[in-house]
Amino acid sequence: MISDLMARTLPRLRRRAGALDLDALHSVERGALGVDCLAVSLLTDTGRREPVWCSDALGRRFEDLEFTLGEGPSGEAAIRGRPVLVPDLARIRSERWPALAIESAPLPVRAVFCFPLGVGAIHVGALTAARRTRGPLTGPQTDDALVLAAALTSLCLAFPDQASGGPEDSPALLRAVVHQATGMLSVHLGIPLPEALAMLRAHAFVSGIPVGDISQDIVDRRLRLGENEGEE
Repeated sequence: MISDLMARTLPRLRRRAGALDLDALHSVERGALGVDCLAVSLLTDTGRREPVWCSDALGRRFEDLEFTLGEGPSGEAAIRGRPVLVPDLARIRSERWPALAIESAPLPVRAVFCFPLGVGAIHVGALTAARRTRGPLTGPQTDDALVLAAALTSLCLAFPDQASGGPEDSPALLRAVVHQATGMLSVHLGIPLPEALAMLRAHAFVSGIPVGDISQDIVDRRLRLGENEGEE
């Protein structure tokens, strides 16, 4: 059984023209799932997880933190294909996500629930639900989240190029800036792309500046990492 609100929302995820409308998820955040923000991310052909939609700035900040650190519940759910439910983020074992345990403390995220998008051995991505208060999801809320994840899986497989939240400022476009900056670093320093991405993440981690902002500065040539770092 799913809630009436979730049942009414699922058809709205698909527009008449066939495109996805992930903004319809706003209606089920608090009403059906009892959370403060939602995020949808998909796995690329190379296994990298790419956020394609976030409901608000908090969801985007948590996704950005996971991307910067390279660890966290969303990635684990997407890659392993099973739910990762964290009713109290402050009580996670430090060895599980050592960097996240420290760096997520300033964020007003107290509980995170991640549901994989996928069918069998096919891993598509993850649905991440975050809340500002501690505590588990109720049984009905968990059921709604599982049904929503299944619906998103079907829609993302049917319309892989249309799972985008919106224009300017969307997570997909912000992550594209990261890829562009990674390529520029790779060429400038003569290092492999994975090493360039690691350097970018490390700089964001140490400076405390979002990786998207660091990347934009590199693309706009306001920041140079490596040799002559810091020069205009």
